[in-house]
Amino acid sequence: MKVAILKEVAPETRVAAIPETVKKFAGLGMNVGVERGAGERASVADSDFEAAGAIVQDRAALVGDADVILCVGPPEPSSIAGAKPGALLVGALDPARRDDWIAAYRKAGLQPLAMERMPRITRAQSMDILSSQANLAGYKAVVDAASAYGRAFPMMMTAAGTISPAKLFVMGVGVAGLQAIATARRLGAQVSATDVRSATREQILSLGAKPIFVEGVAGIEGEGQGGYAGETSEEYRKAQAELVSSHIAKQDIVITTALIPGKPAPRLISAEQLRSMRSGSVVVDLAAEAGGNVEGVVAGEETVIDGVTVIGAVQLARSLAADSSALFSRNLANFLTAFWDKETKAVVLPDDDEIVAGIRLTESA
Repeated sequence: MKVAILKEVAPETRVAAIPETVKKFAGLGMNVGVERGAGERASVADSDFEAAGAIVQDRAALVGDADVILCVGPPEPSSIAGAKPGALLVGALDPARRDDWIAAYRKAGLQPLAMERMPRITRAQSMDILSSQANLAGYKAVVDAASAYGRAFPMMMTAAGTISPAKLFVMGVGVAGLQAIATARRLGAQVSATDVRSATREQILSLGAKPIFVEGVAGIEGEGQGGYAGETSEEYRKAQAELVSSHIAKQDIVITTALIPGKPAPRLISAEQLRSMRSGSVVVDLAAEAGGNVEGVVAGEETVIDGVTVIGAVQLARSLAADSSALFSRNLANFLTAFWDKETKAVVLPDDDEIVAGIRLTESA
């Protein structure tokens, strides 16, 4: 069985395998091919892949006899023309926005597996690319905010006087939000956080931050579907807006992370609320690609709105290519090894498996 690792197209910096996972595949008896230059943006040389047991090839030779094709983002269908029917195409395939490409993969006889649709169940935690990449995005959001802020994060007591700590507010306490809280705390900021899921209060407290929650109006008890927050009542949204408005006016930095799968990102910060923040404040919107949590945000751009710097964060994990590639590639390796059949020396995907059903975009071959 042959596994092929594709080189991604810019601006993607990540790669779907690292030498560690190549060795893991080889240890199972797989033959591994890597496209020439696949790891250069993630600081992995072709020679590193070769030392791990891979064969470095051009794409045409790589995909022609591959049983499994690993990628980060979806490859343009013509770029993998010649791939043999029945081959697995595994990566973040973006089916919601690339349905025409998915149709092309199906027509070519490939089996596309969208790893971003991995069920959020205990057995699949080590395969969850959304969580691994969101963790890094939460960290980088705070680092980018600190760079744009122009002031120090921690309290500093000097002979010339005291510098007050930065006040940082995290809206949405999922994987990215929790990492943002932890990172901001390590940098010395005074951190608060909120979420519509009441169960996150304990998580916020455990990281040393102050929970900001609507009292007297029911939000979402426990986790929403798939670990995400869901829709809330009109009464709750109104009460939350009032609470946030009074709190946000006192903050120096706000990081928003709220997403609802399959729907536009919920609006958390209005133009009026932005105007209430002092000049020089910073807002980082991690939901910018999905329409944004912040009114006026532009995905992929840094804009100044009424004196507040608003960063429309896009794929922050890409800016940490080596680490994000390592986590992403381990997610893929964990998936393949979980379904590796030692007797047939092949990846076997049972139709009735919850993980397989979640990520498969076509009928089984």
